[in-house]
Amino acid sequence: MDDYPMLNLFWTMLVFFLWIMWLFLLFKIITDIFRSHELGGWAKAGWLILVLILPFLGVLLYLIFRGPAMAEHDIKDAQDRERAFRSYVRDAANSPDAGTGGPGTRSSHADDLAKLSDLKDRGALTDEEYQRAKAKLLA
Repeated sequence: MDDYPMLNLFWTMLVFFLWIMWLFLLFKIITDIFRSHELGGWAKAGWLILVLILPFLGVLLYLIFRGPAMAEHDIKDAQDRERAFRSYVRDAANSPDAGTGGPGTRSSHADDLAKLSDLKDRGALTDEEYQRAKAKLLA
């Protein structure tokens, strides 16, 4: 260990960490280029060539010029996933088969109510949706 001092080890770890972070950023930018609907084909090709040919400069320029759009894409994707999840939960809670594992395997009302309560506690169901599903179960 004498031929590789502790400070050199720390420096190597720092450089390696920064390199890995830069790779993550590069992949994030490349995926953002392809999912961006406001960029045309030539603009996407131009950004991709810039990012791949001059990686450090390309990444910095992309962050400067397209950084706010990247954040908007992330927010929109998160909202779309949340909307799809809520729709799935709503459909599952309101379906006539809710709580059944198949023909003839009806679970108890207590289990169904516990599942609904859990969904409401996690914020997947609104109070109105919870009350409607609960009334349907108890009817």
